[in-house]
Order: sequence, then C-alpha cells, then structure tokens
Amino acid sequence: MGVIVDTSIWVDVERKRLVHTELAERLGDEPVYLAPPVIAELEYGVNRARTPAQRNKRAAALAKIRKKPCLIIDRETGELFGRIAAEADRGGRKPSQHRVHDLWLAALAIQHGFRLLTQNPRDFRDIPGLELMLLAGD
Repeated sequence: MGVIVDTSIWVDVERKRLVHTELAERLGDEPVYLAPPVIAELEYGVNRARTPAQRNKRAAALAKIRKKPCLIIDRETGELFGRIAAEADRGGRKPSQHRVHDLWLAALAIQHGFRLLTQNPRDFRDIPGLELMLLAGD
C-alpha cells in the first residue's frame, strides 16, 4: 500500500498549521509518494510568493518534500484520468483548473492502488474506486 498526500496538507505543514509529527503519526509506516500535480501546485505557490522571504520559505518546504519518490504520469494514468473526468462530466461536475489537478491525483492513486490523504474529501468523494484517507481518521 502507499499514500499520495494532497497539496493542502503539505501547505499546512509548511505554514505550521499541521505539525509534521501529526502527519507522520497518521501515515504510520505507509510509504508516501509525490504526484506531479502536487509538485506543480507547490511550485506555483513558490513562484507566486509575494515576498522573497515567503518564496524562500516555500522553496525550502518544497525541497524537503521533493525527497519523497514521485510517481510518473503515463499512458495508463491518462486513460484513467479520461474515464474519471468523463464520469465527473456526466455527474454534472465540470472540471475547473483545480479540479483537473484533483482528477490527476485520483487517477494516480487508483492506478497504483494507493490511498489519497486529503483534508478536502468533497473534492474527491464522487470518484469511484478512489480510497480516501482523512487526517482525523477514515
């Protein structure tokens, strides 16, 4: 088993709204994997920082996170993404820019049989086959 950690959790760790030990406790011994959409969102945050100090703080947090193994988006991921996005459209939920990132995370988690740790379950609950993990418990 493995876990992909959603962007908002990494942001809360960086902002010290979530203590790293709390995250480690919740994850236990499960291996943690990065996903390209999470890296993209965090890198976006680095490059949109308002001050050099904020940019440096975000860049330092991202450098620590980058030590985790990163999954690769491949053909199978793309096929899963397409099916998930079409299902979301049929359900009346059109993908916004941020929703597209969520769908890529879901596709990667389903492809690899991993759980997705998030603080935003409503962003993912309509995705069949996705196993969510919440900070407060499942």
